[in-house]
Amino acid sequence: MAIRAARGYRTMSYEAACVLVGSIPWDIEASALASLFYWREEALARGLRPAPREIEVRRSELRQRSIDEWALRLEQPSFGVRTVEAVRPVLSQWLARQHGLLTFRLTQVLSGHGCFGGYLCRIARREPSAVCHHCDDCADEDAQHTLECCPAWAEERAELCAVVGDDLSLPTVVKAMVESETSWNAVQAFAEQVMLSKEAAERERENTTDLAIRRRRTGRRRRAYGLHLQPPQ
Repeated sequence: MAIRAARGYRTMSYEAACVLVGSIPWDIEASALASLFYWREEALARGLRPAPREIEVRRSELRQRSIDEWALRLEQPSFGVRTVEAVRPVLSQWLARQHGLLTFRLTQVLSGHGCFGGYLCRIARREPSAVCHHCDDCADEDAQHTLECCPAWAEERAELCAVVGDDLSLPTVVKAMVESETSWNAVQAFAEQVMLSKEAAERERENTTDLAIRRRRTGRRRRAYGLHLQPPQ
């Protein structure tokens, strides 16, 4: 469910998807709800009826406790490390923000699962190598290469840096996105422009290649191929 809400590929890890959509893990959420229930029951057993305001305060306290517990758990993520480590320092602000929606292409940049050489080669198994197809400088392309240094996207990157600054490490970018709707929109615009171009280039490779690994898969062949996808990272 979290992966669908994040509009990401199904190879995304559960931890990364939950962080991106701001979904506190169910076991932590259930524990908080149980604590609220037993708190009310104990009050009623003593002949007290908590006022709506008291209940709301207690609920807010338990939510913050849940966020703190989640942040502690995220200190040692199993998968989706790049995404989790970028959001964890500003987790409370990320959850409380009133702006910014995730899109399919923005999620690719934030999660690293998308049209990148490393992902297409090792996880999706759609490319024979992990090289960047848009420059000659990268033998193992990932989302950070696209965001930070691939010369093919210099123009789009200049527009992004004009808004969020020159530091394009993911934690810094995420912090800027949380603090400003303008920054969020700038990162989203970069993702939409760049990933759209990368997807078009991938389709062109699919349509003109002689390599079986690159050919578009449909029907039964696609379902069989899906069984061999790498586990979330």
